[in-house]
Amino acid sequence: MARILVHTLVFAPDGVSTSQIVSELAHDLHDYEHKVVVLTTQPHYNRDLDAEAQQPLQRRLFGLYYTSQYHGIRVIHTRMRRKADRVSGRFSDYLIFHALSLILAAFLIGRQDAVLSVSPPLTIGVIGWLLTLIKGGKAIYNVQEIYPAVMVQTGMLTEESRLYPILKRIERFVYRTSQVIVPISDGFKATIIAEGIAPGKVVTIPNFVDTEFICPQPKDNELSRELKLLDKYVVLYAGNIGITQSFDMIIEVMGRLADHPHIHFLIVGDGARRVQLETLIGEKRFPNVTMLPYQPRHVVPNIYATGDLHLVPLMAGTARTTIPSKIYTIMASGRPALVSVDHDSELVSVVQSANCGLATPPDDADALKTAILRAYAERETFQQYGANGRRYIEQHYSRKAVSAQYDRLIRQLTNG
Repeated sequence: MARILVHTLVFAPDGVSTSQIVSELAHDLHDYEHKVVVLTTQPHYNRDLDAEAQQPLQRRLFGLYYTSQYHGIRVIHTRMRRKADRVSGRFSDYLIFHALSLILAAFLIGRQDAVLSVSPPLTIGVIGWLLTLIKGGKAIYNVQEIYPAVMVQTGMLTEESRLYPILKRIERFVYRTSQVIVPISDGFKATIIAEGIAPGKVVTIPNFVDTEFICPQPKDNELSRELKLLDKYVVLYAGNIGITQSFDMIIEVMGRLADHPHIHFLIVGDGARRVQLETLIGEKRFPNVTMLPYQPRHVVPNIYATGDLHLVPLMAGTARTTIPSKIYTIMASGRPALVSVDHDSELVSVVQSANCGLATPPDDADALKTAILRAYAERETFQQYGANGRRYIEQHYSRKAVSAQYDRLIRQLTNG
């Protein structure tokens, strides 16, 4: 048994996908008889009022921080402003989160054997190292995205900017000071090793999906009936509507397929580009598009069951530095995937290994339109792709299998 401090920007009852993964991992580590405490923020990304009612936050020190219980795990939440359609304010939010994390840990958390810091942001790895100095233990840095590379690829930053070399130094510092680095793919691992990091301290452990919660369901469900989509071939995008997704390409394809009455696009989610996307769709008056805001977690199985074909569209270059966890959810739901990403990315490797869908080049509206029409024409074949994905998930990316890898890693690290 180890004492583990999980330090993460998002955690239950926040509804964003990373929060669900980290929360379920913490739950499983607790079930492995580790003593887990979580240091995080109050819900600010995807508010899930049902989840918040089940996990009420108790206000402390006039709202400076909050506490809650998650399946017997003590959770400490710092104050955090509601995530809005802004990027510039995130840096100040991160600084406040980091400062409060150090202060609250100093007074509220005892000695630890391991500190598991989940990125992004990149700087959480620095705070994780400081927490090990204060509370003891080994620093484990979980890499969900490669920073600052992803910022360059999305146009948020250039390599010529003054901030870029600073972030590169922070990146290398985090890698050097962590006892173990846990990227979510072998591609990420190769990138980290290329920074001069010893291969022995980089251990790939993928993200997972709860295959009991997400499983193949009939399309004839409450959501599809409500939206009147039972007789439509639904092309679905569900998840973050952010800066790494190629929504300009999707809008182009929506227009080109507007004269196909049986093909309907369903967009579900929230994020930095949601308002912009909603405005563009409204201006074009597409007859074949439905857009829904973020939905509570209990609706998620029906969302995925409503889709006949699921999109994972990433801007060129970004698939090398980020892997949307939605690919695992798509596969677990038994639905085929259409990924529009770089050909040499981990996403394409997963789709090809599992034989669970198609891959097209990023930002290529012609290729995406052709693939959607092919999927519609070959519906029976694509249903088999969905079944292939489900089998592959059960073998390689189930919650039980991945959590067991973390348990073994932490036991080896703390015992050694």
